[in-house]
Amino acid sequence: MITIRSILFNLLFYLNLVTLLIAAIPTLVMPRRAIIGMAKVWGRTTLWLLRVVCGISVEWRGLEKIPPGGVLIAAKHQSAWETFALLTQLPDPTFVVKRELTWIPFFGWYAKHGGMIPVDRGAGKSALTGMMAHARKALAEGRQIIIFPEGTRRAAGAEPKYKFGVAHLYAEAGVPCVPVALNSGLFWPRRRFLRFSGTITVEFLDPIPPGLERNEFFAKLQEEIETATGRLIAEGGRR
Repeated sequence: MITIRSILFNLLFYLNLVTLLIAAIPTLVMPRRAIIGMAKVWGRTTLWLLRVVCGISVEWRGLEKIPPGGVLIAAKHQSAWETFALLTQLPDPTFVVKRELTWIPFFGWYAKHGGMIPVDRGAGKSALTGMMAHARKALAEGRQIIIFPEGTRRAAGAEPKYKFGVAHLYAEAGVPCVPVALNSGLFWPRRRFLRFSGTITVEFLDPIPPGLERNEFFAKLQEEIETATGRLIAEGGRR
């Protein structure tokens, strides 16, 4: 049954994605918020498909802790799930993304128009300079910058590998950073097509105020995300 549900979900997921990519073409000549609105439709419809087809629901915790206006959202990254689900809970989100993603037809066009923040991972210090230029613009517009501090997906329970770029962004941005823990990898495993029924839990933790020294912030962020994520994984496993 899990295999059948997973196959059906994946077929509907890509059908929905292609349909919305085509439907979103007019937004390329509309204000930026139009494409953000379409991205949220993608997120909500995909969450609906997961609930109806795969029996995967979501519990959101701590949404009231997100400060208004420009803020950093540093989230654990276990699967593709959070790339669309987090969009649905923030008023004007943007992602820090690999520059290569902006080269993909349609997706890349929408990412650029939506004000996503590209990072050239091979450019060293100059990559941070370019990232900050985009980030300052986004924060000045009151947007929520979502960054995955590990840079890539890590399986649920895998040893964390945080990258220091998030500390540079925090130090230069001068805004609060909200850590986010989750257990999505238990139900949407990394690099697998199977989807397991259950409840994905996402927890927005207490904001880390601006002004900490970079190393202090980096250690605090990792400790808080990993501690809460470990608790959510254990909780999801018991369910």
